[in-house]
Amino acid sequence: MKALIQRVNAASVEVGLEVIGEIGPGLLLFLGVERGDSEALADKLLNKVLRYRVFSDLQDKMNLSLLDTGGELLVVSQFTIVANTQKGLRPSFSSAAAPQESKNLYDYFISQAKCSKLKVQTGRFGADMAVKLENNGPVTFILTV
Repeated sequence: MKALIQRVNAASVEVGLEVIGEIGPGLLLFLGVERGDSEALADKLLNKVLRYRVFSDLQDKMNLSLLDTGGELLVVSQFTIVANTQKGLRPSFSSAAAPQESKNLYDYFISQAKCSKLKVQTGRFGADMAVKLENNGPVTFILTV
């Protein structure tokens, strides 16, 4: 399971012309699920996301987490981040979990994130989405567990 997180001033996701999720300051998270991932791994990754120190403190050091700042979280499914890009000029998605397995873990991740009492918004699994963001920094990390 991989997450690409971006510190944002604001972000939104649209399906068609409908905004289905939007946040203010916080993290935009693209979530990729690989074969063999589990709810236990999802819990570990969520714990890391919520506590990862990517926000500046009063000395302008990255010492604060999403939980510390009370920021918002936008979670978008994106299987392409689990692609193998080491060989050739075409990505391989052989390590990606099957769609139903991915959806189940994506839904689980979101349900657990909502227990954090932070504002959590989502994309729509499997949909063609337009993601808009104002990156803050820019600050972008790939998290794995």
